[in-house]
Amino acid sequence: MAGAGGGNSDVQWCFSQVKGAIDDDVAEADIISTVEFNHSGELLATGDKGGRVVIFQQEPESKNQPQCRGEYNVYSTFQSHEPEFDYLKSLEIEEKINKIRWLPQKNAAQFLLSTNDKTIKLWKISERDKRPEGYNLKEEDGRYRDPNTVTTLRVPVFRPMDLMVEASPRRVFANAHTYHINSISVNSDCETYLSADDLRINLWNLEITDRSFNIVDIKPTNMEELTEVITAAEFHPNQCNTFVYSSSKGTIRMCDMRASALCDKYAKLFEEPEDPNNRSFFSEIISSISDVKFSHSGRYMMTRDYLSVKIWDINMETRPVETYQVHEYLRSKLCSLYENDCIFDKFECCWNGNDSVVMTGSYNNFFRMFDRGYRQDVTLEASRENSKPRSVLKPRKISTGGKRKKDEISVDSLDFNKKILHTAWHPLDNIIAVATINNLYIFQEKLN
Repeated sequence: MAGAGGGNSDVQWCFSQVKGAIDDDVAEADIISTVEFNHSGELLATGDKGGRVVIFQQEPESKNQPQCRGEYNVYSTFQSHEPEFDYLKSLEIEEKINKIRWLPQKNAAQFLLSTNDKTIKLWKISERDKRPEGYNLKEEDGRYRDPNTVTTLRVPVFRPMDLMVEASPRRVFANAHTYHINSISVNSDCETYLSADDLRINLWNLEITDRSFNIVDIKPTNMEELTEVITAAEFHPNQCNTFVYSSSKGTIRMCDMRASALCDKYAKLFEEPEDPNNRSFFSEIISSISDVKFSHSGRYMMTRDYLSVKIWDINMETRPVETYQVHEYLRSKLCSLYENDCIFDKFECCWNGNDSVVMTGSYNNFFRMFDRGYRQDVTLEASRENSKPRSVLKPRKISTGGKRKKDEISVDSLDFNKKILHTAWHPLDNIIAVATINNLYIFQEKLN
């Protein structure tokens, strides 16, 4: 599989680390709900259902082991959101972190946006390794001195101290969404960002918390006429006026904010006509798009529906230029997946650093990679059985009927409770992060 470096179709992936408890009985609060690398890949953030954000930092590479890239260790942990109660609507608001997005770094500090169903927060993560000493009016323990006892003036100095990482909330963007927020996306102008819920998309300035502009509103006057909802939204990586949003009907709309203040009229509509041979009771559910991501170049966008990943050229609306089947063998199992609610799972997808490979999750803790140039695909598994350091991941094969070969796994034995919904790819390196229920697996390319 080609990677961030590209041009090589046989990258071998090996186990690097696993984070999280081994226990079988998982606390609801520990379930990972989002994973995101920052723009350099040095930091990796995860959010969970308990409202916590855990940031891992990549250690510098060791000179003794040049073949081993630096491991990720805990850098900072903080409680981003708390459970709330909406007294007007008698609704509990979960603390679960739905999305994390890093802002491009401008100074020594890092900034990220995190959101639950209703409230978005801007966090500053900064380091302190010096402390001031030698105040004139304060003792070292912080007590104020009587000014009459001060007989000489001292110049305060900075003294070294143990490194402290502080996370402080700089802005709280609240009360703008009636429905549950499913997406946030930072604009390439680094001044604004969008937030999307089921029926509306709002545009915010990062400095202004008390107002936002509504740029998309698909709420019908009569809610009984509601036929679709917004499932994901993202800004173009380098055109600050362009954004896309996907819907539960399998369409993607591209909007241009230069055209009008309210982007109710889209600039482009991307939709693939449905194959009449595949029409079934479940067609509408499985065509719902769970994630949309622009390529780093901005030329393509990738969408994930229940069974497939599609790559669209933004200059061609009629059909995707590439379609990859993620787990087509589940088409015959849709009835039982509907009964156990798995059919509503929202799988995310991601690009590698140079847009040559895409990755997304599946069931049984499998995840899939599709090499666009070599037209190759591979199924890998995140499990503690293969968790010896630098052990190479063996490709997994699923038997779809007939005689099962050795090393193949039968479709009937797949565990639908084990699923990989959230994945992330290092922007510059062949390092990937994959979230199982409450564990974060980090894999890297095997270096000779």
